[in-house]
Amino acid sequence: MIGQRLSATSFRDPAGFMFVEGGVLYRQINKAYKPHYETLCESGLAEALFEDRLLIRHEVVGGPVYDLRAAHAVIRPELIDFISFPYEWSFSQLKDAALTTLAIERRALDRGMSLKDASAYNIQFQDGRPILIDTLSFEGYEEGRPWVAYRQFCQHFLAPLALMSLTDARLNQLCRTNLDGVPLDLAARLLPSKSKMRFGLLIHLHLHAMLQRSASGENPSKATPAANKKRFSRQALLGLIDSLESTIHRLDRKKGGMGWADYYQNNTYQSQSRDHKRTLVSQFIDEAGPSRVWDLGANVGDFSRIAADRGIFTVSFDIDAECVEANYNEMKRRNETKILPLILDLTNPSPASGWRNEERPAIFDRSRPDLIMALALIHHLVFTGNQPLENVADLFRSLAPWLIIEFVPEDDPQTIRLLAPLDGKHHEYSREHFEECFGRHYSIRHSVPIEGSGRVLYLMSRRDVP
Repeated sequence: MIGQRLSATSFRDPAGFMFVEGGVLYRQINKAYKPHYETLCESGLAEALFEDRLLIRHEVVGGPVYDLRAAHAVIRPELIDFISFPYEWSFSQLKDAALTTLAIERRALDRGMSLKDASAYNIQFQDGRPILIDTLSFEGYEEGRPWVAYRQFCQHFLAPLALMSLTDARLNQLCRTNLDGVPLDLAARLLPSKSKMRFGLLIHLHLHAMLQRSASGENPSKATPAANKKRFSRQALLGLIDSLESTIHRLDRKKGGMGWADYYQNNTYQSQSRDHKRTLVSQFIDEAGPSRVWDLGANVGDFSRIAADRGIFTVSFDIDAECVEANYNEMKRRNETKILPLILDLTNPSPASGWRNEERPAIFDRSRPDLIMALALIHHLVFTGNQPLENVADLFRSLAPWLIIEFVPEDDPQTIRLLAPLDGKHHEYSREHFEECFGRHYSIRHSVPIEGSGRVLYLMSRRDVP
């Protein structure tokens, strides 16, 4: 037995758990899960899912072992580039994650297995695609038994998707406060009455929620439409999957957002300025030589792709879900593998949550980039986010050693628009004060005016960088 503490993100399943030893991530598979793990491997399901990039690959290793008495095997899984959570995904990302989960369940049934877990947190985005990361989510299929993960799937996927589609796209944030998924009774109350006209939503959400209420105090697994029959055949289970897939396919994203998705079509940039900015960003990335980039305020990801096209893994953050949606769909269209669009409000980033506030780590505690890009962002943080430049500089310093940042001057049309409702009441903002605040933490490597714009692009390195 080793002295490393169990991973706080992996403790719920008695079949096994994650742990870290010597900086390496391992998963212990307990003896209780042995027959299911053997079926997963011997049926060919694991290898088939590996090949189709539906299940994260792993390597069986001899050790270390966390708990020798309970251990059947230890595996070392392939690492995910960046762990993200459902409330950081756009509508299409959550939709694709849901359909991937159902596709995996269908494939599992073909090999005599079924998913016992259908948590959205078991899906991550790797190489531009959703993929299952929990090897222990499978169990042997028993003829006549309903799908035990049905309620969880509806809470984690169907309920938030329906709410985002028919009520308000921002309701994916309910996933942030409901780690076990959106309660079905809450979803049913928030959905418009017309949602009952859709047969899939009527059955899987409204009727499902009603049965849960009527069965309160009983075993929750009995409170599902699928569980009301004494026996639930394999064909009926496949029909259930068909119904869920059809229901989800019919859900379309509700347009809205904050109006930034068309920023580059409706801003003050001339093509000359935009081209010069792209050239500078390219040169600065090459000089910094990062292996990981975070683009904060990435909009639809145009400048994120300068890094991603160089083979640099880039997380492309934006506060506007419509921007993230457009970015993700462009990523899919191009079959890109080095970019991950995510929703992030820098003034209210995803916090730590769950057991001991460790089960779901805060977004800035999950990884660190080598380079941050903050393009056309700083004025928003000061005037809309009400953040002093000192705070912004200190945040960026804590995140990465290299920084590409664009200063937008006081007389820029976008700055004037943000200043208009403030009546002069805002934190100090000038190029001199900007350089003073950031100069406390960074060395300015380059400061180059962007042609035809009045803006200035900087390359900075933290003072501990040689």
